[in-house]
Amino acid sequence: MVDLSAITGPVGRLVATAQNGLEVLRYGGLETGAVPSPFQIIESVPMYRLRRYFPPDSRPGAKPAGPPVLMVHPMMMSADMWDVTREDGAVGILHRAGIDPWVIDFGSPDKMEGGMQRTLADHIVALSAAIDTVKTVTGRDIHLAGYSQGGMFTYQTAAYRRTKDIASIVAFGAPVDTLAALPMNLPATLAPAAADFMADHVFSRIDIPGWLARTGFQMLDPIKTAQSRIDFLRQLHDREALLPREQQRKFLASEGWIAWSGPAISELLKQFIAHNRMMTGGFSIHGDLVTLSDIDCPVLAVIGEVDDIGQPASVRGIKRAAPKADVYEFLIRAGHFGLVVGSKASDQTWPTVADWVRWLDGGGSMPDGVSPMALQPTEASESGVTLTSRLAHSTAAATEMAFSLARSAADALVSANRSARTLAVETARTLPRLARLGQVNDHTRISLGRIMSEQARDFPQGEALLFDGRVHTYEAVDRRVNNVVRGLIEVGVRQGARVGVLMDTRPSALVAIAALSRLGAVAVMLPPDADLAAAVELAAVSEVIADPSSLDAARRLEMRVLVLGGGESRDLHVPADADVIDMERIDPDRVELPGWYRPNPGLARDLAFVAFSTVSGQLVARQITNFRWALSAFGTASAANLSRSDTVYCLTPLHHQSGLLVSLGGAVVGGARIALSRELRPDRFVQEIRQYGVTVVSYTWAMLREVIDDPAFSLTGNHPVRLFIGSGMPTGLWKRVVEVFEPANVVEFFATTDGQAVLANVKGAKIGSKGRPLPGGGEIALAAYDPEEDLILEDEQGFVRRADTNEVGVLLARPRGPVDPLASVKRGVFAPADTWVSTEYLFRRDEDGDYWLVDNRAAVIHTERGPVFAATVNDAAGRLGAVDMAVTYGVEVDGETIAVTALALHPGGSVPSADLSEALADLPVGEAPDLVHVVNDMTLTATYRPLAGPLQQQGIPKASRNAWYRDPDSTRYKRLTAAVRNEIAGNRS
Repeated sequence: MVDLSAITGPVGRLVATAQNGLEVLRYGGLETGAVPSPFQIIESVPMYRLRRYFPPDSRPGAKPAGPPVLMVHPMMMSADMWDVTREDGAVGILHRAGIDPWVIDFGSPDKMEGGMQRTLADHIVALSAAIDTVKTVTGRDIHLAGYSQGGMFTYQTAAYRRTKDIASIVAFGAPVDTLAALPMNLPATLAPAAADFMADHVFSRIDIPGWLARTGFQMLDPIKTAQSRIDFLRQLHDREALLPREQQRKFLASEGWIAWSGPAISELLKQFIAHNRMMTGGFSIHGDLVTLSDIDCPVLAVIGEVDDIGQPASVRGIKRAAPKADVYEFLIRAGHFGLVVGSKASDQTWPTVADWVRWLDGGGSMPDGVSPMALQPTEASESGVTLTSRLAHSTAAATEMAFSLARSAADALVSANRSARTLAVETARTLPRLARLGQVNDHTRISLGRIMSEQARDFPQGEALLFDGRVHTYEAVDRRVNNVVRGLIEVGVRQGARVGVLMDTRPSALVAIAALSRLGAVAVMLPPDADLAAAVELAAVSEVIADPSSLDAARRLEMRVLVLGGGESRDLHVPADADVIDMERIDPDRVELPGWYRPNPGLARDLAFVAFSTVSGQLVARQITNFRWALSAFGTASAANLSRSDTVYCLTPLHHQSGLLVSLGGAVVGGARIALSRELRPDRFVQEIRQYGVTVVSYTWAMLREVIDDPAFSLTGNHPVRLFIGSGMPTGLWKRVVEVFEPANVVEFFATTDGQAVLANVKGAKIGSKGRPLPGGGEIALAAYDPEEDLILEDEQGFVRRADTNEVGVLLARPRGPVDPLASVKRGVFAPADTWVSTEYLFRRDEDGDYWLVDNRAAVIHTERGPVFAATVNDAAGRLGAVDMAVTYGVEVDGETIAVTALALHPGGSVPSADLSEALADLPVGEAPDLVHVVNDMTLTATYRPLAGPLQQQGIPKASRNAWYRDPDSTRYKRLTAAVRNEIAGNRS
């Protein structure tokens, strides 16, 4: 008897396969009979439509709606993702749990007028408006739920609103620390450059259509995509087996993908991949600067163990980025899409989200599986999803193993060469700068104005200037500079004129300095705390540019005052006959440029700026050429490795050489953003470094003591700072700064006022060292020196002898460019007819070639025991844990000099005698001080440099438990009693 089933079975399968396949070809899938969940359009505007699913019954006695959840889809996916299947979709499950589901639908931008010009910021502002609408309709705070990039939107919008009207955030696979773990294990060190390139040169010209978004998503996991297609084909004969997953398959295969506008992609790549500003802060939303550190509502991060797009290390970055928020996590063994759609999502994700909302709404307990997120390490990881997780997740074990083993081998190679790769990236940035600096000669056209013009030409929409929570592009700043140039021409300022700048640190001050540079005039940087009349006389100033707050001081100089800044509508309140010109009232479009004007005419040899310093109580004008400015600017950008990913916080006043040459110069050359602060305020410092995404902080001397010693100072969670750059930081304060701001480093500079000698401690490993010659700078040497006789030592041939290792020497520099008329020039130093400039500073060079400041040649304290070098003593004392600052000075008693060191301690600090003796026992050069005492405070200059003069005037310190003398017999420090003090004073009186 013939078994007919053996024949009919295969034939039936073949027929069913053909029928189902034909249906798929004709209609894109199998007809499931599914109907979407009901929703009402509450708001419809060009940017979005706001859906309310399962709108509540408005009749009297109807059950009120539950807490609202507003769900946000990523830009490349349709908003229908929340309702792929009515029974198992997000909106259906939440509704049955008593939640009020809302969905924002950004639509298909390629089908809307102007849709393909949408930016990332447009979406965030739109989501913020939708939150306002939901709040108005429901009267309740909103729980934001976002998937993938939609989760990023929820974080960014919450920060933009400072969590106003937001009850909580639920983010599914939403990357925050995008460089911690990139998809497909792309190396984090190369990603910023690649993202910048793609943003500037690819997506500035093209968009991504829906089919390409789908293809790109599938290519991120090609094995799983191929497996799903094979499984579908193998089961094509079994309609009943396919139907439960058919809606999801059709969504992923075709229906769920929409176009993605190029400007939005560019902004995503620039702000959140190239610059990782979800972590650092300082991302721009239509000109407003935003930071995730402003989020203070509860956060639930839903994490997929095998999610290779929103990788766990990246998603968990929210814990560090939002230190004020209570952050929780829910870990699910799923891939990226499986977090929100599919069986695991319906069984685990959405019931947990419903429980989360009820818990926060006061109607339940913390959901099972939800736990507080632990703080993750700050180091970036490139390991991605582990091999074990991949193998366990995939059904194609052999294929997955081969794929993952190959990737693991690549990871090992990447890890082994990570330092070389980082060096290559830094070298690619640094070498062109050094090469350009090396090509500069007297006739090279180079200036601040010229570099700013180049940046505006190359990166017109690049972010240049941050101030008062707003961002200004290079194009906008450059346009403002050109307008001020026209105003200066209109009032008669010509190339070569010396114009005083008396302005607070603000955008108008930066613009004024740049405009004078572009005009070819000389900006004379007037320090507000100095004798202004003496300063303008020394520098031969013809007129002064002032801001409104400095107008009264400027008018007392009895010369023409040009007022810039503050807007056109302000009233300056000056007499009609006053020699004051309001620059804001000049219409630049009506100014005809004269024939002599050429923008940025400055040559390297030309005088660009005049700054001031005080030497022995006398005001001294320091001339700064364009070459001197370029040397510091290019050197700083190279030493600090500044790039477009950096934001330089310019705390240093622009009238100070460090602010002008290091902060402003380095940022402009490096293409970094410049964040200006009105003043140093400890209560504003932490807020601004997070709001602006500050990566580099400038300082002078003990400036940062004002911040970290303030009782209100608190630094919790993540901070974006990687470097502090400046000069003069005391070693004790330096040590505390790197401890408080770990893992940030300090790059300490030393530069003579004429710029002939520039040193930089780039590595920061040796606290207190001035480092080595700045790349691209001039040649330096140490001339052997006898401090007792104040003589530079010579060899048998009569040439100057070079100082040996750890021997005190005078720092000499081989001049490059014009030599300051006040400089000490020496010839025939190391060879016949050679020329060197003496800096008059004493240094020693250690075994590794690093330079340490010893003292100023004229300031050496000569005691009976031998010379005491102030800087050496201060460095040694500063290594005591309690010491912030140390100042060493000489006190004359009956014709003899004793050396005294004053210590300023950080709050709560104390110095045991034994520790003091140990710290000062083995100075590398010179003698230890005779007396040491603790002072409550020190007098600081406007640039936070501690002054010895006020302490010297007090003479021998009083006896106290915080004063010590050096016992000549034991060479140890003992408590200074009244009897010992009287003996010291009596023996010398």
